Amino acid sequence: MAAWPARSQELVALQERLGGERPEPWRPEPWRPEPWRPEHPLRVAGCFVCFPFDDPGRGGRGDTAWAAAAVLEPDREPRTATVEGETGGPYLPGLLALRAGPVLERAVRALPVAPDVLIADATGRDHPRRAGLAVHLGKVLGLPTVGVTHRTLLAAGEPPPPERGAHTPLLLDGEEVGAWLRVQPAARPIAVHAAWRTDAATAVDVVMAVARRVRTPEPLREARRCARLARAGAMAAR
Repeated sequence: MAAWPARSQELVALQERLGGERPEPWRPEPWRPEPWRPEHPLRVAGCFVCFPFDDPGRGGRGDTAWAAAAVLEPDREPRTATVEGETGGPYLPGLLALRAGPVLERAVRALPVAPDVLIADATGRDHPRRAGLAVHLGKVLGLPTVGVTHRTLLAAGEPPPPERGAHTPLLLDGEEVGAWLRVQPAARPIAVHAAWRTDAATAVDVVMAVARRVRTPEPLREARRCARLARAGAMAAR
């Protein structure tokens, strides 16, 4: 079966298979509370895709998509890659991979260096088949992945206390599939998702290692900025 099926029925079948896989868990070695310390710098990347409009509805096959990836390391400027492509279908809940998977893969592969772990604007195990886009992307790329979203897909959990770094479990059918995470005391929590080769605890640690003064972790924020700049430039040229 193709890495990115072109039909929703094929994608559902692939997700069911991916959701049943439990690859060897990943944690940086040696693990440190702040993985950016010079003794063990991590290359943490983020990837983001945008479309002609921020609220495109369901869209359709062949819509233009701009995807970007950014990798951050200590004491270095972000290294980025941006690509333009076409969507494989409309947006359907639980089937985001059909719309955005291939162009995101291209953006990450275009980075000048390979990251150690990837943060995606997508869910992971919080999915009806336990295989959201963050899981699927990690499998295709062979990279540990973490999902970050503003809301959950199916999972539920209590909000965390109002302190930086506070987190509470997100549960789906009794399984811990992520966490609500408070990046800043005054900000709403974000949903952090276990994905390919990561559990909820690792996902929280990775996000907090690259979260600064805003809710969105820095690699994902930089990727979002680059994707939107590419879209603005392309649309201004039309």
